[in-house]
Amino acid sequence: MATNHSKTSTSEPALNRSVRKDLTRSNLLQAALNLMGQGRSFTSLALREIAREAGVVPNAFYRHFRNTDELGLALVEEVGITLRRLLREERQINIAPKDRLRRSVAVYQEYVKTHRLQFMFISGERSGGSRILRLAIRNDVNHFTNEMAQDFRSLGLYPNMSTPSLQMMCSLIVTTMFSVATEILDLPPDQPLLESEMQQNFVGRVQIVLLGASMWKERNVQPLSL
Repeated sequence: MATNHSKTSTSEPALNRSVRKDLTRSNLLQAALNLMGQGRSFTSLALREIAREAGVVPNAFYRHFRNTDELGLALVEEVGITLRRLLREERQINIAPKDRLRRSVAVYQEYVKTHRLQFMFISGERSGGSRILRLAIRNDVNHFTNEMAQDFRSLGLYPNMSTPSLQMMCSLIVTTMFSVATEILDLPPDQPLLESEMQQNFVGRVQIVLLGASMWKERNVQPLSL
């Protein structure tokens, strides 16, 4: 019995340390988002002020991230993984394609609204700031594009379209998604009519891309003769 008690007492502190470590990491990520929510750009944030906002000493920062760019990469990854999972789940629902599109747009719009600070960060870093973060966001866009193309194939959509053309179409949709994010962020609160109009406009943009794809004719590109 004494041996069992010893195992329990040693495992509990280890568990508590793990929980505290995860909490500190989460607090550091949220601290960076809070500072950006005050109008700051990510590249202007100093390690020490992020630590201060999180309520930890600067040395605690280095236990989780080597520098602020690595913290930014964690923010990009956190948004991308969750959002890609949500949208993939929506695409797998067995309903009419038109309804699937509207549901996906609604899910995306709600996700942006409830993760406002994260998308302010993504929108700001997508075209400026750190090159490392621009490349990470671009890589995430590629993940969105490839997963969407795979799902379209599995759903039997555009069966005669080549893989490069299908990926190009999906890239246009994903680019539209990220462009609309800033419009969603600029919406005034508690304006359901404006939200509905934006959602309809968003659906219309994607439908135009899909309509163009349905009329797309593959072209065999002949190699240049010298």
